[in-house]
Amino acid sequence: MSKPAIPPSRGLSVFVRTAKERSPASARWLKRQLNDPYVAAARQQGWRSRAAFKLLELDDRFHLIRPGVRVLDLGAAPGGWTQVAAKRGAALVLAVDLLPIEPINGAVIVQGDFADPAMPDRLLAELGGAADLVLSDMAPNTTGHASTDHIRIVALAEMALDFAVRVLSPGGAFVTKVFQGGSEKQILEALKRNFTTVRHAKPPASRKDSSELYVVATGFKGRAD
Repeated sequence: MSKPAIPPSRGLSVFVRTAKERSPASARWLKRQLNDPYVAAARQQGWRSRAAFKLLELDDRFHLIRPGVRVLDLGAAPGGWTQVAAKRGAALVLAVDLLPIEPINGAVIVQGDFADPAMPDRLLAELGGAADLVLSDMAPNTTGHASTDHIRIVALAEMALDFAVRVLSPGGAFVTKVFQGGSEKQILEALKRNFTTVRHAKPPASRKDSSELYVVATGFKGRAD
């Protein structure tokens, strides 16, 4: 399996002036984007987003994507993780998001809300059976209030887990994003009930100043009817 091309650190920084119509926060975000080697590498290598490197690094460590697996990518827009799964040999990649996603070779795009009660049956039909790997890189719009943002992302992770339990095949795997904090204990307990192995990981592509972590759960025990 080929390793992801890790962007080298850049020696020069790009400075961004705060235009009248640009807020200081917007200027900081733009400066960070312009100076982020992963952003540049994603553009050069054809990935939809810098987040693609996070899944590449997680897959190199945990060997999640194998030839023949059926992958479900929740909250997939703009499609970086979907691209990785398709290029790494998945038999089928199903990408779901409320937002439109441009077509991706090797993937089926479904625009809709995965929380819709009718969605599990629809996606199982599209997959032709249960999923082997469920991915979720979803994150809520941040408020700037750490505890509120943490609670929101844990809620999203819990929703993704509930969905994964409904569509995964026994032995399957689940990856979701959380933020470091105290309130993820409940989801970790649920993961340990449903999977044989649960591990935390912070891939190198995650920004050092970000509190995001990924939970990688493998060996799905199967749904109890």
